[in-house]
Amino acid sequence: MKRLTTLTAMIALALSAGLASAQDKPAELKIGISTFTSGPASVFGVPGKAAADLLIADMNAKGGIGGAKVVATYIDEGIGGDKLLSEYRRLVQEQGVRTMLSAISSGNCNIVAPVAEDLKVLNVMWDCGTEKVLEEKPYKYVVRTQANATTEMVATVLYLLKTRPNFSTVAVVNQDYAWGRDSWEIFLNTLKTLKPDVKVVAEMFPKFGSSDFSTEISRLQALRPDVILNTSWGGDLDTFVRQASQRGLFTQGATMVLPLAESSLERLGTALPAGVIVGGRGDHYFLHPETRDDPAHKEFVAKFRAKTNAYPIYPTYHMAQALVGLKTGYEDAIKANGGKWPSTEQVADAMRKMTFTAYGRKVSMRQDGQALEDQLLGITKHVPQYPFAVMDKMMLVPADLVTAPVGQKSLPWIKTLKVDVLQSDRLKTYDFK
Repeated sequence: MKRLTTLTAMIALALSAGLASAQDKPAELKIGISTFTSGPASVFGVPGKAAADLLIADMNAKGGIGGAKVVATYIDEGIGGDKLLSEYRRLVQEQGVRTMLSAISSGNCNIVAPVAEDLKVLNVMWDCGTEKVLEEKPYKYVVRTQANATTEMVATVLYLLKTRPNFSTVAVVNQDYAWGRDSWEIFLNTLKTLKPDVKVVAEMFPKFGSSDFSTEISRLQALRPDVILNTSWGGDLDTFVRQASQRGLFTQGATMVLPLAESSLERLGTALPAGVIVGGRGDHYFLHPETRDDPAHKEFVAKFRAKTNAYPIYPTYHMAQALVGLKTGYEDAIKANGGKWPSTEQVADAMRKMTFTAYGRKVSMRQDGQALEDQLLGITKHVPQYPFAVMDKMMLVPADLVTAPVGQKSLPWIKTLKVDVLQSDRLKTYDFK
């Protein structure tokens, strides 16, 4: 009788364990996504949301992630940092969300990263650029599936020096917050390292969301710098370019460098003239010189245009990378876990070891959670095929050439760069076709 009781208990325990194991895999994988759906940055954030809706629907039609349907809830970053954190906590603590894609704003990434760590929730930084967030503190639950500001700005300087090397003065007009300050610091230090005789004639940081740049434009017209840098994005960049065009700033001979302007090309139309250096914060472009004819990329462009009546821009590609990266991380973790649904910690660990491809070149993740993402830059050109400027003289810059290694901070690493990097045969160039 004692043996029978023991056997019965063991069978019950085994059945219970089997049931628990079966229940570990959710019917739905709930994820939270923060993006700007209001305010001037919504011209950037709304396309990101549209891409997420499209990609998640396609993903679910093919079985979701590990057999679980992906269900997204959105948070508007336009509500401000404090409210964003409140909504972030609510999704995690009240709705049971264990995976977050956050955020666009560098300032928001800086505030959500430590909260994700405290809550032990996987946070995929899907678009923000600040390099400091992963350099200044190690995280277990936070990863980024695209490049950081160092990769983007060092690549921009390389492109400038390769294509327009004959200049002696530079000025900057950047948004006054983490991204604007950090990107300028990196750009300037890289420039000083590779072209030490350059002189800065103006540093201007208008308020984020400004609607009037007349003061900055007047000062630039008076100073006449050889190079003008503006790493603004969204509505701020659009407004600056339109006002600068109306005031004739583009006709004064300066080389305008707009590293984030790929996202504004279609919206700006003819307001953005030829001869401006632009970038796509990664190798993101619907006319990507290597993947424009790839069937999957062409299908994405066609579906996005059908949904939004616009071409995809780099936030949509960053969203694609975040979702493809998330799917890859989960499926790698499931495989490593013997086919069982993985823990948050197992997924976070898997995402630090993976490589994946969305609609550009392959992206590789590092142990510090930072992705290595190649960079695409070009010079604007107007062609009959499109009612807006396209990129010509495109250059693809390998990420490992322009990214601080694991364990090193960007600014000290930048000072070790050598002019020889400009002669690398890995800097591939392409004309518009």
